[in-house]
Amino acid sequence: MYDWDFSILWQYRWLFVYGSLATLLFAFLTSILGLVIGLITAVAMLSKLWIVRLPLMVYIGVFRCTPVLVQLVWFYYALPGLTGITMTPMVAGVLALALYGGAFYGEIIRGGIVSIDEGQWDGAKALGMRRKDVMRRIILPQAFTRMIPPLVNQSILQIKNTSLLSTVAVPELLYRSQMITAETYRPLEVYTTVAVVYLVILFPMTLFVDWLENRLNSKTR
Repeated sequence: MYDWDFSILWQYRWLFVYGSLATLLFAFLTSILGLVIGLITAVAMLSKLWIVRLPLMVYIGVFRCTPVLVQLVWFYYALPGLTGITMTPMVAGVLALALYGGAFYGEIIRGGIVSIDEGQWDGAKALGMRRKDVMRRIILPQAFTRMIPPLVNQSILQIKNTSLLSTVAVPELLYRSQMITAETYRPLEVYTTVAVVYLVILFPMTLFVDWLENRLNSKTR
């Protein structure tokens, strides 16, 4: 029988705190950057010019169809060798996760935009509105309510994906937990604590998504 002992982790409590704060910071940065990238990508994907859409289709396909762990390792180790630009683990990690998230955010936003009835475009054009004004004042506000639940779900995945930053030595929660494990030889207690921390962070967000979906559905009935 394994002798559980969580008391030994008390002296490392601040490492857990700092790791949790770093995780939230990286999740915030990668989500915001991913949303910006996704919005630009989604709008550009609606272009009628294939020369605009083609590189974006390649970008989305590459980042959606390859594991994010492989992307992190490639950005940190391979990209500097190809470009000669050296990146810190934090920069490489944020860039990789932001581009990864941007591919998914972009498809979510594009799907929300194209879900709006074509009559909305036709009616706005009949009033003499320019395309960018139609997008900003009519289409995006309506599409945004449909996009909120999947966007929040993708943000939850972004938080969980920050745990992969430990592979390139970014000092987030999992990386600090590995340090604690190396000192205490108590992996079960350490990773159980990590699981609880992620649960405390993410479970309220999942409840919020459920509440938001129910609220939006009730408004559309």
